[in-house]
Amino acid sequence: MTRVPLDRVGVVMVSTVGNAVHVLPVLASLKRHRPESRVTWILQRASAELVRGHPAVDEVVLFDRRRGARGLLELRRELAGRPFDVVLNLQAYLKAGLVAAAARAPVRLGYDRARARDLTWLFSTHRIPPRPRGHVQDEYLEFVEALGVPVVREWGLEPTGEERSRYAHLLPASERPTVAVVVGTSKPEKEWPADRYAALVDRVQGELGARAVLVGGRSEREEAAAAEIRRLAARPPLDLREWDLRRLVYLLHRADVLVSPDTGPLHVGVALGTPTVSLMGYTNPRRYGPYRRFHDLLVDAFGDPGEDYTASAGSRPGRMERITVGEVAERVELALARYPRSPRSGQPGP
Repeated sequence: MTRVPLDRVGVVMVSTVGNAVHVLPVLASLKRHRPESRVTWILQRASAELVRGHPAVDEVVLFDRRRGARGLLELRRELAGRPFDVVLNLQAYLKAGLVAAAARAPVRLGYDRARARDLTWLFSTHRIPPRPRGHVQDEYLEFVEALGVPVVREWGLEPTGEERSRYAHLLPASERPTVAVVVGTSKPEKEWPADRYAALVDRVQGELGARAVLVGGRSEREEAAAAEIRRLAARPPLDLREWDLRRLVYLLHRADVLVSPDTGPLHVGVALGTPTVSLMGYTNPRRYGPYRRFHDLLVDAFGDPGEDYTASAGSRPGRMERITVGEVAERVELALARYPRSPRSGQPGP
């Protein structure tokens, strides 16, 4: 496409925490290419907590999807005094298209027609070139390439010095490695049974000599799963779940290993470089799995033995139950051996 000015860039991604993580390299690429550009991100309140204050984000504009048409009208008024040179609509859903249309910009860049759901291509003045489905992170970076901007794969999610001080009391220093465990997601089909988590926690804290901590939020299903794990486990884990995304970032940065199904914390952990054991059966690992890291730790119940599925393969219900406690414990043991981490830096060793 024709080169466009990048002095004022609007970014539309009003979805989940995991998708917010995948947006960050887009913003990092834009800022590295043109540090003086002003980047405004339109997103939901829940994800805003994760990225507010990020060096690649100059301004956050909140959009409340739950308010429907009223929320769109409020957003239109909010954006009336913010003209953009280009708006990137990274989300191929109707509401995201309506959000992009509410922004004043001569260029609204969206997906090609084949990948744009809900006719969202109609809200774009320009579209990225057609390609086969790929990992969502790579698809977001296609927008950067379409603008002629070099790709930078950086996330910049690490806890600040103030956050390290604020949350340090949560995980006192220990000679034992720390294994963080996520038990809930946005969809029950993506979750692993609580009784298997309980058995895993016992193996982690017994055979592997680590300490297990529960991390994540406090949704109704997470509360129920955590209660069941505490009831069944001979060695109940430390429960550090809370609705605080920056606290979660700190805990995942401190952890030696993360065990998680396909949900936001999984992608936060991978972005931080925390060795991540991904439990995937309902969603496609080639589209939603750990990005370019820790594929040796992935437990893939999505594919059948010997199947060479593509990133376009849709969700497959009923497969999370295929994952055994033994498989996950083996991956945790492998992570501890293959990716030793420095207690001081919290980063993988050589």
